[in-house]
Amino acid sequence: MSNSLNQRPASARVLHALLFEGIAVLLATPTLAWLLDRSLGHMGLLTAAFSAIAMLWNLVFNLGFDRLQERLGFTRGLGVRLLHALGFEGGLIVVLVPLAAWWLSIGLWQALLLDLGLILFFLPYTLAFNWLYDLGYAAWVRRTNASCRAH
Repeated sequence: MSNSLNQRPASARVLHALLFEGIAVLLATPTLAWLLDRSLGHMGLLTAAFSAIAMLWNLVFNLGFDRLQERLGFTRGLGVRLLHALGFEGGLIVVLVPLAAWWLSIGLWQALLLDLGLILFFLPYTLAFNWLYDLGYAAWVRRTNASCRAH
């Protein structure tokens, strides 16, 4: 990817987060409602709460991680990226598992299995979403730049 794609404005990052979470909620809610034999409304509230928590955690975790990187001066090689991913997901598990257990009236073990299932959903979803978003964003940047040069 070009450098311009990596240095996106805040508005592009907000759009990315809202689209990512919105589509995920639309996909996960009916699937979970069907799998767990719960109403769409009940699962919709839970997935919306999960989404809001994930967005907030993403912001907090990545700001903290960036500050840690500035202070310690490490590079983001494969090992650091693996630790980053594990730390992010671990933090989410700590919050989402008890919430799911309470909301669905299930045990912590069942809630953990549910969360692990969601992680398995989000791995390919994240890959596909980010790939398509990057393609769309790159096309938009090219079109915008061409339009600016034409005027």
